[in-house]
Amino acid sequence: MTENEISEKVIACAIRVHSVLGPGLLESAYEECLFYEIAKLKLKVEKQKALPLIYEEVMMEVGYRIDLMVEDKLVVEVKSVEALNDIHLAQILTYLKLSDCRLGLLINFNVTLVKNGIRRVVNKL
Repeated sequence: MTENEISEKVIACAIRVHSVLGPGLLESAYEECLFYEIAKLKLKVEKQKALPLIYEEVMMEVGYRIDLMVEDKLVVEVKSVEALNDIHLAQILTYLKLSDCRLGLLINFNVTLVKNGIRRVVNKL
């Protein structure tokens, strides 16, 4: 399955979660429900996946954690904020770089229509 096919399925799951919960909850609630919906599709999904930083061949545990990693190909960052901003984009770009993934989804659930809160981010490797 390609990154684009996986992202389509994850976006459909996010829409389903948002249609049930609506905006205004904590990020952790959306993350748990999105994890559940993705797992129901029998996709490999890991939550709060540790992401080490490798510097000069030394692995350093510096506290980076990906909200959801789907099929070892797609990074999903879940937010519940007033608006996405540059720091959120920088965060997912860092995660894409460190994980060697090409595609990420930055999903803000604190919006009226969740499709307006989804941003696809591509790592040009």
